[in-house]
Amino acid sequence: MDFIVIALLISGLAFFTGGAVGIIRFPDFYSRLHPAGKLDTAGLLLTMSGMALYTLHDLSSNSIFTAIKIMIIVISVFITSPTATHAIIDAGFIAGLKPWTKDNSSTVEEGM
Repeated sequence: MDFIVIALLISGLAFFTGGAVGIIRFPDFYSRLHPAGKLDTAGLLLTMSGMALYTLHDLSSNSIFTAIKIMIIVISVFITSPTATHAIIDAGFIAGLKPWTKDNSSTVEEGM
């Protein structure tokens, strides 16, 4: 069981790292929100699942309730994270933020 917990935690951290790299490397607001929404949600699912399994080592009623609470957190993040990402993208669109295109890539690089 320890191997599964370690594998889940390392996999989750890999997704978080990929999300951080994507946020840094992608050129515009819209493409940066993709790794922020997708990879952070996947990283949270894996790491929190690993933590829920870890709490079940002694298999008492308290550890079962704690694991259930952790999984409720995961479910609520799965519901709210895509909704929040959509709301942020909608706000950027309403504010007039233009998506990155290959034509304006030189202006983006000059601004950095």
